Amino acid sequence: MDFSELVRKRRMVRRFDAGRPVPDTVVRHLVALGVRAPSAGFSQGWDFVVLADPTDRAAFWAATDDGTPPDDWQRGVSAAPVLVLCLSDPGAYLDRYAQPDKGWTDRSTEHWPVPYWDTDVAMAAMVMLLGAQDAGLGALFFGVPVERHEAVRTALGVPPGRRLVGVVALGHEAQRVGGSPRTRRRRPLDEVLHVGRFGEHGVS
Repeated sequence: MDFSELVRKRRMVRRFDAGRPVPDTVVRHLVALGVRAPSAGFSQGWDFVVLADPTDRAAFWAATDDGTPPDDWQRGVSAAPVLVLCLSDPGAYLDRYAQPDKGWTDRSTEHWPVPYWDTDVAMAAMVMLLGAQDAGLGALFFGVPVERHEAVRTALGVPPGRRLVGVVALGHEAQRVGGSPRTRRRRPLDEVLHVGRFGEHGVS
C-alpha cells in the first residue's frame, strides 16, 4: 500500500474479533518495525511486553480493574487477542547522556524538559500502528489510568524504573454495527500549519 494511503486509512479500532488470532510472527514483525523508530542518542530505552496468552491478558485486565462494571469500550478492547505494553526506561537516557560524547556530567532530569524516553516509545508505538494497518489488522493505542500503573507492573513483573507509556491492542476489527457520529472534526491543515512564526499560515 502507498505510504500516504496507509497513513490516511489508519484509524483506532475499539472492537476486536476474539475468534481471529494474530500469528506470533506478525507480532514479532510489528515490534521489529517499532524499534526502527527514532531514539535520542540511540539510547533505545524501550521494552515491549507482549500479552498473547489469554491468562496474561486476563492478568492485565484484572490489574486495571477499578471495581466498576465493564463498559462498551472495555468489552470491545478486551477482546483483542494481543496486547503490547510499551515501556520506557528513563535511566537508559540519563546514562547515555552522561557519557563523554554527549557532554553532560550528571544524570539530572532537569536536562529533559520533554521526557524523550516517553516520546521515543510513543513513536515506536506509532510505527506499530502503521505496521498493523499495512498487515490488514486493527490496532489501538490506549493509556492505563495512573492509579493502576503499579498494579499492572506488579502483575506482569515489570521492573522498577520502567514507565508504562501505553498499550497497543492488536487484532482483527469486529464487524461494525453502526457507530456514533464523529463529534470532533479534524483540524484543517491551514489552521495548524504555521510558516515563519506562529500565526502566519500562508505559504509563499
